[in-house]
Amino acid sequence: MRNRHLTLFALVVFVAPALLAQADRADIFIKDEMLRQNIPGLSLVVLKEGQIVKSAGYGVANINLKMPATPETIYKVASISTQFIATGIMLLVQEGQVGLNDPVRKYLQRSPDAWRPITIRHLLTHTSGLMRDAPGFDPSKFLLDAELLKTAYSLPLRFAPGDRWEYSNLGYFILAEVIRKVSNRHWVEYLTEKVFKPSGMTATYPTNTGMSLPNRALGYSDNHKLLIAADWRALRPSAAFLSTVADLAKWDAALYTDKILTDASRRQMWTPAKLNNGASHPYGFGWDLSTFRDRRLVYHSGGVPGFRAQFARLVDDKLTIIVLMNLDDVDPDVIVRGLTAIYLP
Repeated sequence: MRNRHLTLFALVVFVAPALLAQADRADIFIKDEMLRQNIPGLSLVVLKEGQIVKSAGYGVANINLKMPATPETIYKVASISTQFIATGIMLLVQEGQVGLNDPVRKYLQRSPDAWRPITIRHLLTHTSGLMRDAPGFDPSKFLLDAELLKTAYSLPLRFAPGDRWEYSNLGYFILAEVIRKVSNRHWVEYLTEKVFKPSGMTATYPTNTGMSLPNRALGYSDNHKLLIAADWRALRPSAAFLSTVADLAKWDAALYTDKILTDASRRQMWTPAKLNNGASHPYGFGWDLSTFRDRRLVYHSGGVPGFRAQFARLVDDKLTIIVLMNLDDVDPDVIVRGLTAIYLP
């Protein structure tokens, strides 16, 4: 396609078979992995420079109803949600309303003295020293974010902010509360208006939505027995959303533009966290940072009862693979890396 002298006929002859061959290999690979790992349903999308080159569903979204999984099937996306919370913060940074080095106490004035050294950047990069979850978190119950945060006030930090990396859902609860306080809107409403609607994402919802969603997948646990998984109804910012691969594809396309995030913001989000000792950790703002075959990989996995998800971007190759599944007892890395090997140039 880079040869300007190729005719349209030549493009059809030489490019289309290559794409079809990749698609066939991907189908065979996915079906083999679903059989090996006993995955009920899986939806995926593969994109090149934000353009879909493959979009498919396999298996069933609901075993009893025999409902086929499709690109429009709605799954819990689990920790993929962190990139949206981080995006909300970066929008406020772009507007000059929040600073990455602002102390948390600027926004949570009644938080404990132990939190005084924690900054917005520490929260985004999981280097705050906060515990993984607030003791008041109950996946089956709804509790206001501000009230949940108070249940962690009396507990010590696990380490000095910036000393090391340790995943913290609690940190993203705080970021969501910052969004609410600064924007004067619930963070779901803010993200819907500022991120989802401008990106054309019409099938992304909070996990506690009361809407009837006919395309919603049922989650399963234990890949031997395929038991119906517990349904966590609590709205947790770090695992806040339901979505489809078709909708997430629209988000991937938006990341190639300045429609939502500026180039400077995206670069900051994909820069490794700097620790106090000068070392770095391969995590940005709501994104894990790694490599695949010496290529730069920006990704995030997610898992909650009944669901696993992965959103992977080889940023220099402009290749994205998004996979959503309705089983928690599964290895998504094997699937995504296998697909990546098929679709890399």
